[in-house]
This record gives sequence, structure tokens and C-alpha cells, in this order.
Amino acid sequence: MVITAGDVKKLREVTGAGMMDCKKALNETNGDFEAAIDYLRKKGQKVAAKRADREATEGAVIAVTNDDNSKGVIVYLTSETDFVSKNEDFIKFAHSIANTALQHFPEDKEGLGALEIDGKSINDHILEQVGKIGEKIEVKTYERMEGTNIVPYIHAGNKIGVLVSLNKGGSDDITSIGKDMAMQIAALNAVAVNKDQVSQEVVDRELKVGREKALEEGKPEHIVEKIAEGTLRKFFEENTLLAQKFVKDGSKSVAQALKDVDSELTVTEFKRVSLGK
Repeated sequence: MVITAGDVKKLREVTGAGMMDCKKALNETNGDFEAAIDYLRKKGQKVAAKRADREATEGAVIAVTNDDNSKGVIVYLTSETDFVSKNEDFIKFAHSIANTALQHFPEDKEGLGALEIDGKSINDHILEQVGKIGEKIEVKTYERMEGTNIVPYIHAGNKIGVLVSLNKGGSDDITSIGKDMAMQIAALNAVAVNKDQVSQEVVDRELKVGREKALEEGKPEHIVEKIAEGTLRKFFEENTLLAQKFVKDGSKSVAQALKDVDSELTVTEFKRVSLGK
């Protein structure tokens, strides 16, 4: 398989590894992108793996909730260029779609497209925008959430949208920590709320990477499993929200930061959408 400069560049963007390391990883894995990520990790490279935002598709990500914070939606409206995505009318259009979604709360993108704004379906409005602007425009992602206290957050010029659901509400302190949680999710991109929500497929993958890395480093076989379990624990600490270090105070975990506000407070669910997803 021919490895192109574009392949190498994409792997570098995803992993943060050096160009030569990325090229070697792709050559060693016959161009298999996911296998190349694992190859770099086994060689000790610190890479973002599944957590990276892999493509720079342009557009606007909008996250909104209703007045009592019991419902929330995220809408990602794509465009081909940032010239369009930064246009005030485009952003206003994305907000109108999100607000319509919040009002009617359809189950999926198909239902969303059929909803009407000013007597015309969202799908028809999008077709009009395509004809007017000359770029491909579509609702790429639509997420919805119901809960006790949902906090929305839009990060970095509409590039990331987050909804985070807390099990309690009713105070300014809880609202404030909820916003902190949403910012944490936007910045560090946890894969789940806690380790119990991590899929068995991901757990098995992390254990496999830990075992193979230990063996390649020449570790004795009788301690390979313990090393693999240590790798998995580190993965949970870095990639599950409640176990992560709190971005505003690295001396405590996210779980502890929540308990400092209210002993029973926790995050029950979150959704994160970014450009390219």
C-alpha cells in the first residue's frame, strides 16, 4: 500500500507524534490507521487515540437547554469553509435549528429536518442556503438529552458543544460547577462519566495495548498482566470524567470537586460534539 503525505499528516494531527514516527507506524501497519495509532502507543508515544478531533470540517455547533434545564439539544450544522461558518447569518440559522429542535424534541435527524421554521421545513431551508451560498450545508449531528439539571456550553467560536446532566440543581454553586464540568468535558474529552460506562471493547483494547507494550519492553511474563491492569487504571484516570483531575484545581478529582459543592452531587450523563464529528 502506498502511504501518502496526507496519510502521515492526518496521523500526526490525530496523535501529536512526529512525522517520521507516523510514517514508520503506517508503513509497519500497511496503512491501517487504527493499527498505526496502537503501534505508536506500544512504542511509548503519548497519543490522543479515540479522543482526538480527526477532521477539520467547518460549521457551527450549538448547544441549548430549555428554561428549567430539563431538556437540551446539540446541533452541528456543517459548511465547507470557515468564511461561511463565521458568518453571522449562518450562525443565526444554526441557532434557529437548535431552538426548533429544543421546542419539538424530535428523536433523530430525519425528524428534525421535517420540522418547520416560518412555514418551511428545515430541509428546505438548508437547500435554499446551499443554493445561495454555493457550499454543502447539512445537519451532520443532532443530540438530545433529558435530565434533572442540564447545563449547556459552547466552546471556541461554536467549534465544540457540550451538554452535561447533573443529578441535582437549585443553587448558584451547582450551576457554576455544572459550567465547570461542561468546560472540562470540552477541553479534555472524556470517553465516559466513570469506568463502569466504558465499553468492554475499549477495556479489552487498553489491556491488549498494555500487555503488548510490556512484552516489547522485555518485562517478565509473570508481571505482564499487572502492568496491563496498571495501564487500564491510568486510562480510566485520564479518560473518565469523574476520575480526571479537575482542570481548575489539579489537587482534586472531578468527583471530589463536585462533592465539595454538595456531598450527593454527581454527573449522570454528558454529550460532546465538535467540528468533524
